[in-house]
Amino acid sequence: MPAEADDPQGRYVCKPPGGDLRSDRSGLVDPTGDRPMTVARSAQQRRSPRRTAENVAKTQRKIRYDWNDVVYFLEVARQRSLVRAAAKLKVDHTTVSRRIRELERSLNSTLFKRSKSGFSLTEIGMRLLQYAEGMESQANSIVEAIGTDTADAGGAVRIAAMEGIGSFYLTPCIVDFNKVYPSIQVELITDTRLLDLSRREADVFVSFFRPHGKRLSIKKVGEFRISLYASNRYFEGRSDPQTLKELEDHAFIDFIEDHIYSKENRWLSDVLRPPHTIFRSTSLVAQSIAVSAGQGIAMLPSYVASGRPELRPVMPELFTTRDIWLSVHEDLLHIARIKAVITFLEERIEADRMFLNSVKNKPGRRRS
Repeated sequence: MPAEADDPQGRYVCKPPGGDLRSDRSGLVDPTGDRPMTVARSAQQRRSPRRTAENVAKTQRKIRYDWNDVVYFLEVARQRSLVRAAAKLKVDHTTVSRRIRELERSLNSTLFKRSKSGFSLTEIGMRLLQYAEGMESQANSIVEAIGTDTADAGGAVRIAAMEGIGSFYLTPCIVDFNKVYPSIQVELITDTRLLDLSRREADVFVSFFRPHGKRLSIKKVGEFRISLYASNRYFEGRSDPQTLKELEDHAFIDFIEDHIYSKENRWLSDVLRPPHTIFRSTSLVAQSIAVSAGQGIAMLPSYVASGRPELRPVMPELFTTRDIWLSVHEDLLHIARIKAVITFLEERIEADRMFLNSVKNKPGRRRS
């Protein structure tokens, strides 16, 4: 019977008695002829190549990195700047840069895109962020589990909202929030375009409509009232309208129609289509300033009119409402600082429910 043997490539062959094996480009040959000696075996006869020390080392080799580098990665991802991240971590910015380079080298991946505007996450960096924040959350859970101090909910949270509700309502809320959570830095984006939560353009989205997206946690948390307002200055020499016909004779302030990216902002058309609009702007802040200056009548949310004593309601029986939706990506729900922001906003909006739905009133008692 031929003897069994492995060639240098780990192939199974038959060795004739007294014969040597040599290989050519086509396989193994008998030293007495050119007949190939490679033997095809059944699955039962087939065996694995021999395990050498080198092969074992290769299979056991794993990517290794310093866990502490993840802390630096998280801070740069949140601050988008080496200098700001270094300030938060109380180290030199060169240390942060070196630790990020070391983490990228260890993982053999580029985690950030560098540009003049700062650091932004690559696709791989975004995937790592999800797990890194999970590590941070579990680390905080250790403190909670052993019942010592309150887990650190520090870090940055980016909230996206329309300009009006962001400037007039959310900003005062954030001031009170930071009294309770001074270690959480809130970044407020007021933008007319829709931001993508799945790409981490924002962490929390406050909107007037129910957004669409994969793996979003979406909740309606309240609503607010929008009514007609004008200033006392506007009515100098004018009489207050009592009917729709009389109302049509006045000058109005509204959004620019072809720059409205959400139909929920078309609230003036809910009650009236005025024949005379004297001023239009994409900015609700600009509209409110124009109304206060006596330029015309505008539909304003309750949270805008409440801070302007010079404004007064015009035919308050004409009004409309909008819902308030709070959205966050499911991957972020376990993070302590995100949970803190969401819980605070839900409780605050509920506490302000009467204020948000009034014609003109002051906010109710604040919850801390």
